[in-house]
Parts: sequence; C-alpha cells; structure tokens
Amino acid sequence: MSETKTALVTGANKGIGYEIAAGLGALGYRVGVGARDESRRETAVEKLRAAGVDAFGVPLDVTSDQSAADAAELIERQAGRLDVLVNNAGISGETGPGWVQDPTALDLDVVRTVVETNVIGVIRVTNAMLPLLRRSTSPRIVNVSSAVASLTRQADPDIEIGPIMAAYAPSKTFLNAVTVQYARQFAGTNILINAACPGLVATDFTGFHGPRTPEQGAATAIRLATLPDDGPTGSFFEDAGVIPW
Repeated sequence: MSETKTALVTGANKGIGYEIAAGLGALGYRVGVGARDESRRETAVEKLRAAGVDAFGVPLDVTSDQSAADAAELIERQAGRLDVLVNNAGISGETGPGWVQDPTALDLDVVRTVVETNVIGVIRVTNAMLPLLRRSTSPRIVNVSSAVASLTRQADPDIEIGPIMAAYAPSKTFLNAVTVQYARQFAGTNILINAACPGLVATDFTGFHGPRTPEQGAATAIRLATLPDDGPTGSFFEDAGVIPW
C-alpha cells in the first residue's frame, strides 16, 4: 500500500471544497474530488493536476446510499485506504428575500432536503468510508459547518450572525451534534473528528458576498485534516480558535 496519504473531499468541484482539495494536494496528499456533476468534477481534477496535485475524480451524490458505497469501492481500488475525509458538500435550501428562511412560513420539504444533504449525507458518507479510514495510521474527519450553527451566538442579540436561516442554520447545529457523537464513539481510537467553520466566503453559495476568499475559508479545514495524533477531537473551530456551541 502506498505511503502517500489519500484524502476525499466532498463537494470539491468548486469554492471552498476545491480549495481544501488544492491545499491538501499541495501538502502531498493524493486527493479524491467528490462531486455529483461529471463535467465540473473532471474540470476540477484537470485544474488540480495542472497545479501539480495528484487528483482523481470520485462520482459522489451524498444523498445516495449506492453512490457512497460505489465511492468507497473506487477509493479502495485507487488507494487501498483513506487517511482524510472532509465532508464539505452542503446546501442552504430555498430562501426568501434577503436570504431569509422564515420559521413561521417554512416549507417542510426544504427542511427535509437540507437535512438530507447536510446531516444525513455526512453520516452516510462517513460510515461508507470508515472501513477505509480504519486502515490509516492517523485518520482524520472534518465536517464543514458554519458559525451560524452556534446556539450561543444565535441566542446573543449583541452578536451579528446574519439573516434568519431556519433550515440551514439548525442543520449545521445538528451536524455539530452528530460530530460530537462520532467523537464519543471514536474515543480511545486514532480517529480524530472535528467541525470547521470557513467564515463568510465569497462563493456562489453566498452569491459571492463575503469578505473571505475560498482559500481563506479552506484554511481551518486543512488544519484539522492534518492534525497531529495528540490533536483535539469533538470540537468546533474557526480561524481564531474554538467556537462556542
């Protein structure tokens, strides 16, 4: 089995996910570019390879059990194990004017769709990849969350946390809670799992509004993906440090 470490980044064909893949590739990781859209996926792989990254495409729809299983089989054939999983794929769900999701008028199908991708999709992909992660000497899992997941910040009227997002924000709070449960389950093992907030990044996800670049948004996830063996687990980080739950 190759000594080169292998990472899988979901939603890696653009934005923050692409920059996480690029950053890990620059550190010498072989990177699986997980994405649903074949054309965008292959374009991202070609761009990464042109930059010197050892990248390969991984067809992956995080809402599909079969797709997650097929992705795990592909990575096993390509690398034999997985050292890093970055669960980056996520959606905001349909919003109203001002990028608001009003809880009093929320379409429940929007909630279901957002949770299916942002939470259940993470569980689905993580569990599909666990047999491969367990073959690594220092496996790392990073769940890309958001500062809007922080109940402490959401409940503080003196903190500007952005518009009301009654589907998206709770889905990330749910993701954080799931991250803690995995950390408890992995206690005493070599698997470290943490949640990362990229900050407000100017990508198509935010309508290109935000003070941060995708490269800046990727930094915390890359740091958590490359933690030493005595690094933290079951925590929630941004660039400045730990975010309150």
